[in-house]
Amino acid sequence: MTEAVIALKNVSLTLGEGASSVHVLKGVSLDVASGEATGIVGPSGSGKSTLLMVLAGLERVDSGTVRIAGELLNGKSEDQIASFRGRNIGIVFQSFHLIPNMTALENVAVPLELAGHENPFGVAARELEAVGLSDRVTHYPGELSGGEQQRVAIARALAPSPRILIADEPTGNLDQATGRQVADLLFAKAAERGMTLVLVTHDPALAARCSRQVSMRSGRIEDAPEPVPKPGKVPA
Repeated sequence: MTEAVIALKNVSLTLGEGASSVHVLKGVSLDVASGEATGIVGPSGSGKSTLLMVLAGLERVDSGTVRIAGELLNGKSEDQIASFRGRNIGIVFQSFHLIPNMTALENVAVPLELAGHENPFGVAARELEAVGLSDRVTHYPGELSGGEQQRVAIARALAPSPRILIADEPTGNLDQATGRQVADLLFAKAAERGMTLVLVTHDPALAARCSRQVSMRSGRIEDAPEPVPKPGKVPA
């Protein structure tokens, strides 16, 4: 049986307090196989992005268990989770989340420096070259196009060689052609490195490129086919 690198069991999460509280996740159980590409789909407000935050250890659940890369996140301290995330999980956001007063090279090197890597700038330079930005390493985010900024964000996510790559609407702020190029890059790098890819998207074409799609509605998983061990082929 293929190892489940992500295993959620009966996870529930409420955000906010009192009258403004929202029961965002309601008894969610999900296994994702190592090396699989999974698309999380569903209408706005269904809990997709919150589910990704739980997978990344950025939201703590009220109940249920969260096991990522063989480790139980329940009960870990914030520092322990941050250290775990730095080693095992790369995150790509819709809005890039680059540091505006740092160059592309510095943005990619930051998580490596925080992790105490012995050669953060060397690795950052290699990762920027891998995403086609070797000639943009000294540019600041404001000097880069949206597609280039997302490539920097992808290089930053890949730099620590995580087991899991999480992407939240990675093409949502890009035009169709640029979005396609960024998606090509994400799937290619995940496949090359044997990473598990989990992405949230409203784009049916992007979701279709995953080896399976998990549908959410009103905080619950509506449909989740059995996990498969590796990313599917990109449709022609």
